Amino acid sequence: MSAPAPSFVEAARREKLKELRQRGIAPFAYRYERTHTAAEVLTAFAPERDTTVSVAGRLVSLRSHGKTTFAHLEDPTGRIQLYFKREDLGEAAYEVVRLLDLGDIVGVSGAVFRTKTQEITIRAREVTLLAKALRPLPLGKEDETGERHGALADPETRYRQRYADLAVHPDARAVFTLRARVIGYLRRFLDQRGYVEVETPVLQPLYGGALARPFLTHHNALDARLYLRIATELYLKRCIVGGLEKVYEIGKDFRNEGLDRLHNPEFTMLEFYQAYIDYADVMGILEAMLSGLVTELYGGPAIERFGKTFNLTPPWPRRAYRALVAEHAKIDLARRIVADFHSKEAAEEASRHFDSVIRKKEMPDEIPEKALPSGAYSLSALLLSSGLASSRTEAKRLIEQAAVSIDGRRAADDDTLNLVAPRGIVLKVGKRKFVRIVAKA
Repeated sequence: MSAPAPSFVEAARREKLKELRQRGIAPFAYRYERTHTAAEVLTAFAPERDTTVSVAGRLVSLRSHGKTTFAHLEDPTGRIQLYFKREDLGEAAYEVVRLLDLGDIVGVSGAVFRTKTQEITIRAREVTLLAKALRPLPLGKEDETGERHGALADPETRYRQRYADLAVHPDARAVFTLRARVIGYLRRFLDQRGYVEVETPVLQPLYGGALARPFLTHHNALDARLYLRIATELYLKRCIVGGLEKVYEIGKDFRNEGLDRLHNPEFTMLEFYQAYIDYADVMGILEAMLSGLVTELYGGPAIERFGKTFNLTPPWPRRAYRALVAEHAKIDLARRIVADFHSKEAAEEASRHFDSVIRKKEMPDEIPEKALPSGAYSLSALLLSSGLASSRTEAKRLIEQAAVSIDGRRAADDDTLNLVAPRGIVLKVGKRKFVRIVAKA
């Protein structure tokens, strides 16, 4: 099957590429010596000082006026206006400007000045083509007010062609940068408190640590069935048993299950464990971690997102799990799940009641998350809900578990565990949930 014919725009760009090569200009350069970013030029400009800079980036606007051309160059730090004039560049160099298109990556050297409209601009003295864009980016058009029309907006295309989304949407790039800062802060927080970062196997002969369907693969050399891990939990517990009293891992987990806006088969999760403390101690650690994270990113523990205020200032409210479910679903979990299961008839009755609750989309596991304010704990779930957590000494039917609710969704779990070694703690913070809030993804 032959490749489809290029569009009119692509064909025109390839003609320009051919002409550039005929002029002896390399359309894809190897390197460029950049002295300033766009933001640095804007910050360092002083009208009384003659400053020459070299910048590099992608052309996102281009306006030709015969013997002069204005353009905007964008790099990861922002935009800067460029001014090309035939008299300054010379005939040959200005012909290169004539062959430029939106999306081309260029290097420009020149003096910085302020135009009559008070915009800081670089008067180009040298122009270097660094990469010729043969396919047009969906940049759209920008009107006089700076508003862009016709840019890439289809969600399906944005997610499937993430490179195009990043190229034309600075806010998408900002989310990537912000997520990196989140991961960096979490790592520093734990490192400073003496936790040891470890790497556990991604390919496992027996999956565990969560209730989820795994991805299955085959190791040819060993002729063995292996699974992509669904959690790092079990191997981290072995580190605790082996004598590492504080461990954590930030790693990829894989769950071969549903797919929606909040769930991805491949996601990043943080788990950390510590000996000799219980879930009440971890609540304090978690409060310090997440409130400190928001403060690090936004200058304070409260942020505005989705028309709401999320205030993570410690201490966070504590509400009993059973009380929340009883209040919002009118279900006494201890009686219906534990006591009534001693008889088949009572179990069937409880099952029918839960079916009616599920049809109303009021799953008991979700009720506390939706009922709690952001930055709040629901404490002590029923023993049947988490097989890996310890039962409370004063109430054997309850487990020592706390869950954090942010924007009506569970952001972290905190359990007390009984191991062969001293007691350990697990905290899980899924980036799909918490980072969505702080990064507005």
